Amino acid sequence: MFFETTLTTDRIDAMRAAGHWTDEHMFDRFRARGAERGTDPMIIDAYGTVTWAEAMSAVDRLSRGVLELGIRPGDVVQLQLPNRREFPLAVLALERIGVVVNPVAPIFRTKEVSVMSELARPRAVITVDAFRGYGLAAMHGQLREAYDWIEHLIVVPPDPTFVKAEGSDRSGPADTMSWAEVLALGARSDLTDRSLDLCRPSPNDVCEVMFTSGTTGQPKGVMHTQNTINVATDLWLARIAPDCSRFHMASTLAHQTGYLYGVRAPIAAGGAVVYQEVWDPVEFARLIEEHRIEASMGATPFLADLLAVEALAQRDLSSFKAFVCAGAAIPLPVLERARDELPCTVMPGWGMTETGLSTTGRRDDPFEKLATDGAAVAGNEVQIVDPDGCPVPAGTEGDLQFRGSEAFVGYIQGRALSESCWRDGWFDTGDRAVMDADGYISISGRTKDIIIRGGENVPVKEVEDVLLRHPSVAGVAVIAKPHDRLGEIGCAVVIANEEHPTLDELTGFLDSQGVTRQFWPEDLAFVEEFPMTPSGKIQKYRLRQLVLGV
Repeated sequence: MFFETTLTTDRIDAMRAAGHWTDEHMFDRFRARGAERGTDPMIIDAYGTVTWAEAMSAVDRLSRGVLELGIRPGDVVQLQLPNRREFPLAVLALERIGVVVNPVAPIFRTKEVSVMSELARPRAVITVDAFRGYGLAAMHGQLREAYDWIEHLIVVPPDPTFVKAEGSDRSGPADTMSWAEVLALGARSDLTDRSLDLCRPSPNDVCEVMFTSGTTGQPKGVMHTQNTINVATDLWLARIAPDCSRFHMASTLAHQTGYLYGVRAPIAAGGAVVYQEVWDPVEFARLIEEHRIEASMGATPFLADLLAVEALAQRDLSSFKAFVCAGAAIPLPVLERARDELPCTVMPGWGMTETGLSTTGRRDDPFEKLATDGAAVAGNEVQIVDPDGCPVPAGTEGDLQFRGSEAFVGYIQGRALSESCWRDGWFDTGDRAVMDADGYISISGRTKDIIIRGGENVPVKEVEDVLLRHPSVAGVAVIAKPHDRLGEIGCAVVIANEEHPTLDELTGFLDSQGVTRQFWPEDLAFVEEFPMTPSGKIQKYRLRQLVLGV
């Protein structure tokens, strides 16, 4: 597939000269760390422990097996996998041979996945038979019948057998390959190491396409290279976890938080990572004790959940040093409790799929700074500007802009969309913020029409478009309603036809249309008309004031 990026030789030269981009590949780091670590644990998931040596063997077979299937450098492979060993192993094997990884969260269903597939055009999909009771393999089997670009569907079994190179672990629909069969294909391959080395991509080639929801609800395919995401990983380690070797991730690995700091950071550090497929704070506390976890990152509600664990003070959490919370502001009382009751430093942070974690606190910051969203990481800048793009004084709210080494290289939709988000060399984030005199920002709101529910961006327009098909809905606007634990939930404000639908009727309709459950509105209100702009756009800030009083 051809990727039209915004990357220029001037940017490459400048980033190299400044030392921000090192032209390293994650696979090279993995191979070097693996040679040192051997039988040390690398991945700990619900199914046991994977050592570095076992991972190296599996990655080698998988990369050869994928090539034997006809997948080539520049092709896209979509990964819809939960937080388990196969995810990082697949990423390593695919990146090694220049294949572009397209991570997709396992909560996404037909409607979302089909849009992403049509944009990324993956030649292969790697998924699990089922996740949380939903048949992902069956869903992808149906998509494969509809889309002729999907040539291979590889299904991971319920119980991992990645170490074995023989036998079958068939668990998906007909006309699929199992994970073990691809590994066995790689074990039988006659491909030489030289053949694999010839597939080695440039560190400035696109290696990741990850989708995010924008103001229109249309997913945008964010493109990154080895250089742009490796520097994000290195900066996170340098600021958050310079002395850590035991990591944890419960946020999905298919979002940038999990992908960068649950897959790439532990590999770069040469440490071990503990995965949770489904967030459970009691289990998290137990995992800290058992595996001596030192650093983690997750959605803001994770912190409140951890503090609510019964008899938390009796747990041995002494190893825990750093907990980064992003996606929504941390309520100050929660942050104060964390300071008093947890051994770790809790650091709020701000970032985007396009930029990685761009601002965060430092572990030695005074508490008042940890109550902000942090300062820009090295080699990156943020500024607050007025509507004309002019910087505003400290303490003044304005539009948040970003530039630096972590910035993405464009959207898969093309140059026009990619360039529309930049002004005078600065990326318009769509967020509103205030910056203090020391460069620490505090996010104050968003201009983008999205809701962040527990760290998950809800594509508002997509939900609205589906609800408008309901026979009882004449008009609908989904707005953000504050929520103590999740930060925000969706409230559907409806102009009804003759009959007023119930919330259960509307969510049942969304379910029947394949809309992801986490995107469903959780409250319902009715109005006779919407407040509108002269150009005919709904004024959602006025609607929130009218319906919610906020």
